[in-house]
Amino acid sequence: MENPFAPELLIEARGPVRIVTLNRPEALNATNEALHGALIAVWRHLADDPQARAVVLTGAGRAFSAGGDFDHFVELWEDRDLRRKEIDGARRLLTEMVDFPLPVVAAVNGPAVGLGCNLAVCSDIVLIAESAFIADPHVGVGLTAADGGAPTWPLLMGMLRAKEYLLTSERIPAHQAVTLGLANRVVPDGDLMDQAIALAEKLAAQPPQAVQSTKRALNMHIKRAMAGVLEYALGEEYVSFDTPEHRALINRFRERSRAAAARHEP
Repeated sequence: MENPFAPELLIEARGPVRIVTLNRPEALNATNEALHGALIAVWRHLADDPQARAVVLTGAGRAFSAGGDFDHFVELWEDRDLRRKEIDGARRLLTEMVDFPLPVVAAVNGPAVGLGCNLAVCSDIVLIAESAFIADPHVGVGLTAADGGAPTWPLLMGMLRAKEYLLTSERIPAHQAVTLGLANRVVPDGDLMDQAIALAEKLAAQPPQAVQSTKRALNMHIKRAMAGVLEYALGEEYVSFDTPEHRALINRFRERSRAAAARHEP
């Protein structure tokens, strides 16, 4: 099939497996408007591929995804139409992933932060590289943890643990992610893609109607957990962008990033 999402999102066919790669390595695959839009639309595109039976989701370079692009956050401060589009997009992305019929194996090759973290844990099976970590730092940058964290984490790891990690924004190393129920297993960095593709091929070889209907039945638990919570959390996240705490934190992070870049200039 044609790939209308390049260059931000790459799609490679390996027999019945489709490898989807977030492709902004220079920005650690942080989601700008183009990548966010591609991530929303790619699931229906893949569902329409009659030869596809399973998907591997990963990131180019040394990160899975660093979450939101801080410069893009600044755009959302004043452009409320764009902010509304972004919030609606977050709802659509989570819904599209939960409703996507084919099994998705996340190959978490590096840091999976914010939206990146929730892309990973909303997949069906999560393999995480030894050196990787996951984190949902929404609260740490002054935003409501809406697009995955608050709606789904209590189901995956239990309420008390979800509260601890979402309210503190603490990083979760690979082995701890498995212990908590946010990943299935830790894989040596150099073996990650081979193991993810092998697992996807195993899933692709299963009877497709049985795989897809079983996934749909299991995801009904997620849809019930999300009901009401997602709408409330996204509404509060929209408001979060106006708070002085959020704006001060983002400006501080941007200043640090510029200072670090300046130190490395020739």
